[in-house]
Amino acid sequence: MTTENSHTGTSTQETMPTVPQSGQSGSGDGKHPLTSILEDNLRYLESVFDRSSDIIFMHWHYGPDMLHKACSIYYSSLIQDDTINYMKISLQDLVTHEVGPGMEAGIEDVRFFFENHGPSGKKVQLVNDLDAVVDGISSGQLLILFDGWNQALSFKAQSVETRQVNEPVNESVVQGPRESTVENLQKNLGLLRLRLKTPKFKIELMSGGGDTNTTVAFGYLEGKVDTEMLAEFKKRMELIKTVDVLETSYIEQLIEDSSYSPFPQHRYTERTDMAVAGLLKGKIVVLVQGTGGMLLCPGLFTEFFQSSEDYYQRTIISTMIRWLRILAFIIALSLPSIYIALSTFHPELIPTVLLLAVLNAREGLPLPAFFEALLMEFFFELMREAGVRLPRTVGSAVSIVGALVIGDAAISAGIASPIMVIVVALTGIASFSIPQYGIAIALRILRFPLMLCAALLGGFGMMICFLFILLHLCKLRSLGQPYMAPLAPFRLVELRDVIMRISLKKLLRKPQNLHKH
Repeated sequence: MTTENSHTGTSTQETMPTVPQSGQSGSGDGKHPLTSILEDNLRYLESVFDRSSDIIFMHWHYGPDMLHKACSIYYSSLIQDDTINYMKISLQDLVTHEVGPGMEAGIEDVRFFFENHGPSGKKVQLVNDLDAVVDGISSGQLLILFDGWNQALSFKAQSVETRQVNEPVNESVVQGPRESTVENLQKNLGLLRLRLKTPKFKIELMSGGGDTNTTVAFGYLEGKVDTEMLAEFKKRMELIKTVDVLETSYIEQLIEDSSYSPFPQHRYTERTDMAVAGLLKGKIVVLVQGTGGMLLCPGLFTEFFQSSEDYYQRTIISTMIRWLRILAFIIALSLPSIYIALSTFHPELIPTVLLLAVLNAREGLPLPAFFEALLMEFFFELMREAGVRLPRTVGSAVSIVGALVIGDAAISAGIASPIMVIVVALTGIASFSIPQYGIAIALRILRFPLMLCAALLGGFGMMICFLFILLHLCKLRSLGQPYMAPLAPFRLVELRDVIMRISLKKLLRKPQNLHKH
């Protein structure tokens, strides 16, 4: 078998390619069906991949006296291991002896073999359209075109290096598995399959539109997922066929019910155990090629306070930690507003000794409590964002040093009181105690209008703001499901895993079977 490599990056052809006619291909359904003339197919593909220096057109001959022509096409940047002879491996079933350099089988033998039998080793697909050939090459496949045959062979040969499975970065735990998803879709699906060893776990694939043509997978557990919710999810997923999809958050924003709500309507996780737990509860998991995270749909408000570690600890410990998270949520949302309302409108509610300490600390400050809190919150958010963007080795150090220096300098300069620095610091620490990053961002946004209402109307303004937030939460839905369930609508059976976590002996019993025990 003789071979010859060529790159389209050095091609200087000026003539337009000959587009194959539909009458020449018996099975082509696209705009550009393959023909049985190899030169015409290659002329079209060379024009498509023109000025691509990493495209390889490897011409070779085979058969008796090397009379038959073929061409292998692939991206050298996607197929790094180009030493594998896919054709030779596939044709081992065609002949009883090892296929030699000349590959004595002719084009008729090759056509009959692949159309009627196919190889038992490597997975190969038949392609009869040039557009499908282009998509396959762009996806990291190796395509082989033959002279005298209007179909091509597509081999899965992608060998791009990806990040290895390691410990989750954003969802670390003290007790439990330390297995995280990576940017390889097949690896992520395999990790889920290892935990869900049942054929009821269904996985469906679809592709995004635009130039990215990103592969998107979603899975669900048949018999657990609500059929109406699944139908609504598939209906919304049709939107991705018309847009470029680069990350899982694109899917989240395309299928969410309210795009302008500060609250996340789907959960984001890197942990496979968290994803499997969601599937067992009837959730839908979404994965995107090139993204090291998964989306759990739908996401309910109470679920954002739960962590996978809650189920690896004893009941009383998990319950106390959840109460602590709820308290942290209240502190992160309302502590600056409470301080502003009490110090500005309701000083009589503060104990006398504490009130004297507050007045003494605020003596000589040029700014009202609202602007003082606004300034310190701005500094804190600025340092938090800088800590995220800086390299990990220096980000945390800069955040800590910046907080100490700015806090001390603000007190010394007389623009902030020590109590305000304590309030802002407690607010920031409380927001870090919430396991889901999405709900913590919502708190950062809602904190400022709540502070404004407290500065304008005191406790009454806070009550109005809280009322609007509660109405919004009760109205909000995720894939058609009530966002505040099981609190609104009230579902008593499901409360056993919300405010508190009952023992696993009772929790693992299915609600529909509780009457049998």
